[in-house]
Amino acid sequence: MHNAIKDHKKEARLFTLRVVLGLLCVLILLSLLISRMAYLQLESHQHFTTLSEKNRLRLLPEPPIRGLIYDRQGRVLAENIPSYTLVITPERVDDIERTVARLAAIVEISEFDIQRFEKQRKRSRRFHSIPLRFRLSDEEVARLAVDRHQFPGVDVEARLMRHYPFNELSVHALGYVGRISERELAQLDHAQYAGTDYIGKAGIEKSYEKLLHGTVGYKRVESNSRGRTLRTLENVPPVPGDNIYLSLDIDMQRAAKNAMNGENGAVVALDPRNGQVLAMISTPEYDPNWFVNGINSTRYKSLSQSKEQPLFNRFLQGRYPPGSTLKPFTGLGAMELGLLDERDHTNCHGWMTLPGNERRYRDWKKQGHGRTDMQKAIVESCDVYFYELAMKMSIDQMYDFLVQFGFNQRTGIDLGGESSGLVPSSEWKKRIKGERWYLGETLISSIGQGFNLTTPLQLAVATGTLAMGGKRMYPQLLLQIEDVLSGTLQAQTIKQAHQVTVHNSENWAYMIDAMKKVVNSPRGTARGIHSETFVIAGKTGTAQVFGIAQDEEYDVEKISKKLHDHALFIGFAPIDKPEIAVAVIVENGGSGGAVAAPVARAVMDVYFGKQP
Repeated sequence: MHNAIKDHKKEARLFTLRVVLGLLCVLILLSLLISRMAYLQLESHQHFTTLSEKNRLRLLPEPPIRGLIYDRQGRVLAENIPSYTLVITPERVDDIERTVARLAAIVEISEFDIQRFEKQRKRSRRFHSIPLRFRLSDEEVARLAVDRHQFPGVDVEARLMRHYPFNELSVHALGYVGRISERELAQLDHAQYAGTDYIGKAGIEKSYEKLLHGTVGYKRVESNSRGRTLRTLENVPPVPGDNIYLSLDIDMQRAAKNAMNGENGAVVALDPRNGQVLAMISTPEYDPNWFVNGINSTRYKSLSQSKEQPLFNRFLQGRYPPGSTLKPFTGLGAMELGLLDERDHTNCHGWMTLPGNERRYRDWKKQGHGRTDMQKAIVESCDVYFYELAMKMSIDQMYDFLVQFGFNQRTGIDLGGESSGLVPSSEWKKRIKGERWYLGETLISSIGQGFNLTTPLQLAVATGTLAMGGKRMYPQLLLQIEDVLSGTLQAQTIKQAHQVTVHNSENWAYMIDAMKKVVNSPRGTARGIHSETFVIAGKTGTAQVFGIAQDEEYDVEKISKKLHDHALFIGFAPIDKPEIAVAVIVENGGSGGAVAAPVARAVMDVYFGKQP
């Protein structure tokens, strides 16, 4: 019955159809496989060959050794010292948190160390070693060596680390290096900084970063699938950075700092013949070594929130009223313009008023100076004489003459972040304040008060320009560059910034002679720094920090230290052939002659003590 209903023909057709469909499927799949194989073998051959090479061959950067920084006598100001660093390679450690906790029982590891480690771990490959603790002591290295076998993936590496042997001395000029931040990393040439941990953050370290950094080398290595090195195939060594010599003299730096005697302020000494900066300090200071591996938040907070502002670079960014140190310049301007000469005089009785105005413009000497000519006005610093000078010299004439000495502009020194000072003019006041200029403002401008502001560096440059008969040089810290590989030295070019027009050289000689008497005459305001071995010309200054009412007296005993006058001094020596010009400001120091002038003398003593 079953065989009777079976259709053999139909079953044969069905079988054949299934076989054909099966073969067709096989052919289609086979075609796809062949096409894919052809695509991979022919079309994408080069692409996958490259990927394969990348998996097998790796380029490892070799950071260069950072160039050293010397002072003008060849003493090292910034060096690289070997230091032991505790590092962890994440791929070789099963439990990093537990490992760090166990290590903390052997060596001191702060919360800051851990935070820094975790931050770098997030942006590093797992097979890279990441620093956990810097500057291990010999004792700590020995303790780790004893338990080394218990910490797979933990190593102690010897690395070169930036170090500043004179600590805080010169920090505001020298600057410091620090670890590269994520923001800096985004802006840097990654190839040039591959494998480099540090970059110049401030001062000379930042200004000459390209010279000091050097050129990165590399190793071409064969690695396994996990990225670990099997062998080195090629090695291109790094090129070390250039060594640089600065014009600074560390002995003069130390003398300036010691002479400041703990007061806040700034000292700048330079060679007026070529603009080389011999000494440059801003007090208080701080230790740049704190920043090399990252400063912890507690210490940074203590620096940034300190009322003494140790992070503030006073010689470069501090803007102070120049006070009476401006008088030689305004006086010389009036003489050059033919507005008065050395025979003109005034009768100073301690104050003066403008016609139709009862306000008194007072002299620092309450009883007055009596009959006063230009020379006496400089030697004894008579304010009333300059008030009357200002009646003849407009504020715009004063402006035009002062800017030739570098006031009201950046000096162009090879440091970043310099502030410009301020010399007011009628146009400036109209533009900035929308007000017209008043004659009374010209009077106080003539003695360096009012709107006048200058940085200590500008004041030193202007003093050097005055000493050199109008020849103004660009101040410069870089003295010469040493190629480490060849040992050759390249001296830096001396550059003149400006030449002040001199109409009558006798005016200049007269003014310099007056400044000589400031230091070398019995009535000079800086007679206390007179030297028997070299002749100094100078000018003292005492700049008011705040104004006092007409009916009030300035009583230093009744006001806080922060409201005391600033003490200033400018000077140069020797008079006939100037070799050094100095500007000093002591914040709230009081008398320029008693407080600021001795600082300049201390720096000059060191300078001339070194000369043959």
